[in-house]
Amino acid sequence: MTQNPIIYQPSPKAQRIKFFIHYSALELREAVKKMNTSFYHPSQKLWSVVNTADNFEKLKEILGPGTIIESKKIKKTPIPRRKLGAEAEEALEKFEQCIILKGYSRNTLKNYRNELIQFFSYFDGRDYKTIRKEEIESFVAMLITKHKISNTKQNQLINAIKFYYEKVLGLPREYYDIQRPKRAKELPNVLSMREVSQLINTPQNIKHKAMLYLIYSAGLRSGELLRLRIRDIQSEQGFIFIKGGKGKKDRRTVLSQKLLTVLRDYYKKHRPAYWLFEGQDGGQYTSRSLQAVFRRAAEKAQINPWTTLHTLRHSFATHCLQNGMNLRQVQVMLGHSSLKTTEIYTHVLEVSNKVLKSPLDLMENV
Repeated sequence: MTQNPIIYQPSPKAQRIKFFIHYSALELREAVKKMNTSFYHPSQKLWSVVNTADNFEKLKEILGPGTIIESKKIKKTPIPRRKLGAEAEEALEKFEQCIILKGYSRNTLKNYRNELIQFFSYFDGRDYKTIRKEEIESFVAMLITKHKISNTKQNQLINAIKFYYEKVLGLPREYYDIQRPKRAKELPNVLSMREVSQLINTPQNIKHKAMLYLIYSAGLRSGELLRLRIRDIQSEQGFIFIKGGKGKKDRRTVLSQKLLTVLRDYYKKHRPAYWLFEGQDGGQYTSRSLQAVFRRAAEKAQINPWTTLHTLRHSFATHCLQNGMNLRQVQVMLGHSSLKTTEIYTHVLEVSNKVLKSPLDLMENV
């Protein structure tokens, strides 16, 4: 591996500039540490700073004239779109009617519709019932190789196609058991309890503080927080009621006493009418505003810049397991249908002699 520093040219929309410094370049590493927003990613063996033009120029100045500027941009060929024929428009209309009647979310309708427009456009003029599984897989493979679609988009496309054939046309599922990409086994990003405390206590605004407290203390998704009603906080019974979580499932989760204190202070000051957290006009607080609250808190707390709102949910689950709660209880509070989904948190439990004991330490006379 080269010992020259490498700066990876970020895309205009990238949040961070990643760069490599050889482990032996002690002076460079110390200089980089002094940069605001600098962060080291041990799994990638890379550093990063917030993506700004000033930071890019400052990096080049610090790392010196021998620095390599490397571009890792993947050129994507735009996917062509053609105007849909009458048969395709009719198929799309039947799909929309079916997905609405089955009660799928607006986002699912929008995403599936976009994927099916692409599918119908590609097979324009064909009787969709006669398209074989092998032809569909060839279509997906073309999008991967030529247009560089991601694993996420590939899965979404397959889900939309399968919905159309199985739910709209009523064909047996085994006919269209389409090959999917291998799922990446990524571990969820988790903060330490100290980092969480630092983050959720950063906001001075009591509403912002209450929202962050709630997401972490109850393991909520951001959408679940925004849909909470005042009556969902069951203080006498000691639980929070989640109405229509992911998959339209109701559930209960834990109500922290410390959270309850913060919520009471918040309620006395803001007096919400129906939704627990209201916007300026009295309706539901928006997702964009909630994201902005979190991002400001994360920056002020100077924690891992890759942290997201969902990281608080991951951290809740991991900390529950670390403190002795059993997997089934965590599954119920998170609203997971399968215990296998919850089991991923067992892989990110902290491993150290402060938490676990080696059998050697339990032996006597050694």
